[in-house]
Amino acid sequence: MPLFSPPERTAITPNPEAPIAKGSEPAGLPVKQNLPVPVPPAAKPKQKRPILKYLGVGLLLLLVAAGGGYKWWKQAQSALPAGIVSGNGRIEADEIDIDTKFAGRIAELFVDEGDMVTKGQVLARMDTRDLEAMRHRDQAQLAMAERVVEENAANIAQQKTQIKLAEKELDRSNTLLRQGFATHELVDQRQQTLDGANAGLRSLEARWVQAQRAVDAAEHAVELDEVNIADNTLVAPRAGRIQYRIANNGEVLPAGGKVFVMLDTSYVYMDIYLPTLEAGKVKLGSEARIVLDAFPKLPLPATVTFLATEAQFTPKDVETKTERDRLMFRVRAHIDRDLLAAHAASVRTGLPGVTYIKLDPNLAWPQNLQSEFTK
Repeated sequence: MPLFSPPERTAITPNPEAPIAKGSEPAGLPVKQNLPVPVPPAAKPKQKRPILKYLGVGLLLLLVAAGGGYKWWKQAQSALPAGIVSGNGRIEADEIDIDTKFAGRIAELFVDEGDMVTKGQVLARMDTRDLEAMRHRDQAQLAMAERVVEENAANIAQQKTQIKLAEKELDRSNTLLRQGFATHELVDQRQQTLDGANAGLRSLEARWVQAQRAVDAAEHAVELDEVNIADNTLVAPRAGRIQYRIANNGEVLPAGGKVFVMLDTSYVYMDIYLPTLEAGKVKLGSEARIVLDAFPKLPLPATVTFLATEAQFTPKDVETKTERDRLMFRVRAHIDRDLLAAHAASVRTGLPGVTYIKLDPNLAWPQNLQSEFTK
């Protein structure tokens, strides 16, 4: 059933000749009713063309084109001239283990990780009380051996006086024998006494030599004790930086126990790998430049110090030229030692970078690879 019903209309025949009063409805027309007026649906707005979308796509394409152009320009600017090859690598330095020579307890540590040390600097000291006791014992034995030598020397001197006396008695006996006042028996006795004295001297001299050798042995024992005590004082064999501290004070370590790992800052290098055609043109002593990613505008002067005699990354036996072209050889460029000595505190290992090697010694380095350290 509808919510509302329209009013019933009466069929009226209008009279065209009837006058129409002012303010009244015309005759024959139905009277207006206050009926609800239906609202027409709102017109849909016209859809705009996706101009913003097109503008965004165009701007994105423009940015991509600009980035590609900039990248191409940078590659063109950094392109290497003929006669210079390059390879990626990381800065490395020789690691030196600071180990104990004997089993013992750590008494003192004098450095820690990150400290710069000089050649001969004391890094740690082990407990050497047992070795010092052995040294005192050997020193006492040395003193005793020296007294034995002195005693043998005195005995030799005494024996020599006995020989002189026996010689004089023999001479007198011979004189008396020629004069008829002595017998041959007496002369023989004096000769026997002299021979016994000489034999005693030779025996004493042998004992003196034996005692002297005992003194030498005791001296070497004391020297060995001092060497062992000195070896329990750990020193830096070269200048460098302490990379790791492995042990702590008071720890007991076995023989060969590791205490520190230090970096030799005087030998810093970068290993790169070059293909066959490029590696075959590199020579020992070739000039190089190392550019670290962290310092792209600071080329470091270097020298090629190693060329691998065997290739990596491919089988040893290759038959085709394509396979030979894929052979890669390790090449080491060593940073100048004088430069490392002047900037030892700034040396860092593990930093990635690029090594550039000049194949032609007469070729000048491009502007971006000229090092200020060589001026």
